[in-house]
Amino acid sequence: MTAVTENANKPEHTTVLLHEAVDAIVVDPDGFYVDGTFGRGGHTAELLSRLTDKATVLAIDKDPQAIAAGQERFSQDDRVQFFHGTFADLQKVATQMQKFGEVSGVLLDLGVSSPQLDQAERGFSFMRDGPLDMRMDTSRGLSAAEWIASADEQDMARVIKEYGEERFARRMASALVRERAKAPITGTLQLAKILADAHPAWERGRHPATKAFQAIRIFINRELDDLEDLLAQIVDTLKVGGRLVVISFHSLEDRRVKRFIRAQEQGIKLPKNLPIRDVDRGVRLIKVGKAIKPAATEVGGNVRSRSAVMRIAERVA
Repeated sequence: MTAVTENANKPEHTTVLLHEAVDAIVVDPDGFYVDGTFGRGGHTAELLSRLTDKATVLAIDKDPQAIAAGQERFSQDDRVQFFHGTFADLQKVATQMQKFGEVSGVLLDLGVSSPQLDQAERGFSFMRDGPLDMRMDTSRGLSAAEWIASADEQDMARVIKEYGEERFARRMASALVRERAKAPITGTLQLAKILADAHPAWERGRHPATKAFQAIRIFINRELDDLEDLLAQIVDTLKVGGRLVVISFHSLEDRRVKRFIRAQEQGIKLPKNLPIRDVDRGVRLIKVGKAIKPAATEVGGNVRSRSAVMRIAERVA
């Protein structure tokens, strides 16, 4: 995730946990690395500064704007290769590149980026009026407006509850069905007002549509499904000694990563106190250190980093 501030020339991007993430992932300066959520290339640029001319960075992003920006930014560096798509396709892409099982590190910086949030026409923000899109990949799939127009009330309630952890999900879904019968729901501020009016318990300092917007965005972009797919293939994709570094911005993502690493460390379940080595228990991935959060100085300069949590794991067998 990045923060964007305007200067006289062009937007300036501040990458969350930049040095901490790259410090954690670089285990081989000649290696093959994957930036699974390229964004505007902050992590990739720092990675390249640590790697030799023999190294390669595969930059993946769903957003065609991000890919286009990256191809322009790194047009003079042949160590970078781009893939427009989801990091859930990593195993397929690594196999095509003859790097499956040989990846030195995979970095995921999850969630929506500031360039996406700050462009009203992308439809991610309830603070700016724009068309209700919310797709990271604008070249395919249903937009949020199309889904809201067609989904049944029960399905909308499930999505808002499951992906937004919103306790008033049923009230919000009912309001969406009622209001779409009057007029199509096609704008972000229009959606935000409907959701806010259906929310009976506003919290100080939090827009009442926050959780529902998050839920719809996650659903539209299959964010948690893609994360689960990536985790299922990551051990076989990494080489021994290779690392997975994941930066999450809400508990739904972080819980999945934490539980996955814990399950990998447990290996085959056996009776306690048996003198069994990790390799005999089938342990192939272990955590590295504790979860890392941004320092107070980073949060002070980039408020959007305040919820970030970074977890690191390493393939050991």
